Amino acid sequence: MEKFKTFLSKKDIEFSVKRYGIDALGAMAQGLFCSLLIGTILNTLGAQFNIDCLTMPIISVNETDYTVGGLASSMSGPAMAVAIGYALRCPPLVLFSLITVGFSSNALGGAGGPLAVYFIAIISSELGKAVSKETKIDILITPLVTIITGISVSALLAPALGKAAMKIGELIMLATNLQPFLMGIAVSVLVGIALTLPISSAAICAAFGLTGLAGGAAVAGCCAQMIGFAVMSFPENKLGGLVSQGIGTSMLQMGNIIKNPKIWIAPIVTSAITGPIATCFFHLEMNGTPVSSGMGTCGFVGQIGVYTGWIDDIANGTKASVTAVDWIGLLMISFILPAVICPAVNLLLKKIGWVKEGDMTLS
Repeated sequence: MEKFKTFLSKKDIEFSVKRYGIDALGAMAQGLFCSLLIGTILNTLGAQFNIDCLTMPIISVNETDYTVGGLASSMSGPAMAVAIGYALRCPPLVLFSLITVGFSSNALGGAGGPLAVYFIAIISSELGKAVSKETKIDILITPLVTIITGISVSALLAPALGKAAMKIGELIMLATNLQPFLMGIAVSVLVGIALTLPISSAAICAAFGLTGLAGGAAVAGCCAQMIGFAVMSFPENKLGGLVSQGIGTSMLQMGNIIKNPKIWIAPIVTSAITGPIATCFFHLEMNGTPVSSGMGTCGFVGQIGVYTGWIDDIANGTKASVTAVDWIGLLMISFILPAVICPAVNLLLKKIGWVKEGDMTLS
């Protein structure tokens, strides 16, 4: 046993909540931000402002055209895997091999792609580190072990993780059958939680075609998480944290949630409040593309989706015009209410000692 511990220490393999639940998960969120979310923002900017260099295809692969943003988004799997490997202090040959591992696990994982990348990249990283520099043909053995392990485990686990993520989608769809008040609460809370978890809320919403009033509740839940975390953690993270969480992703807080799950209470409570306000008071509907329902304020895709839905409804005659109440509802649900309610709830949590200063600091 002592020899094994010595070997693990030499290889910098540490089985701990901090290494896997905080360091790796936090780095993974940054990898997701630098690929999928940046790509989404670029595509949205290009489409809404008619920027040719962002909307025109720059490359075609197997008859599929890619824009700049499309290329960035398609690299989300490799980006997340390499970020995890970096956090686990992988040697170069292991780190570079994780590009293939990330691509395969994300592709096979579907809506659970990020979750698949997380588990499989950790397994591949640690096995790759274990064999690194143990033979005279390290340049062959280390990449082979890392890549073969990653692809094999991807084939075994990734589809199952994808199905598990879709179970959340099925639960969301069951919630859409409830009357508007309860539906607003359930959909808003569930989609908001999915947004912050290492799964794809956008892919779930797209797969189930979540639009209409339920889509509006989904937007509310996502905004409660993103704007909520961004504003209530402002004292710790300042402007950088406000931007990265507010128009990036609340998944950046997953490492901190692992350390203190109670920091998640305020955004979840906020989503439970804003969801029914969206459905019952403002009658907020998402009639744009279903994927926009699960994006929240990321690149303002959720808000742009609501707006394009308004325009489409006017064009097909189901809506007369965009009213002041429409705009007030969108602004209140997307930005104002989460920015007010979430910090207020968090203040109560601080007073009872459940949340402390520094609990939401981003590394």
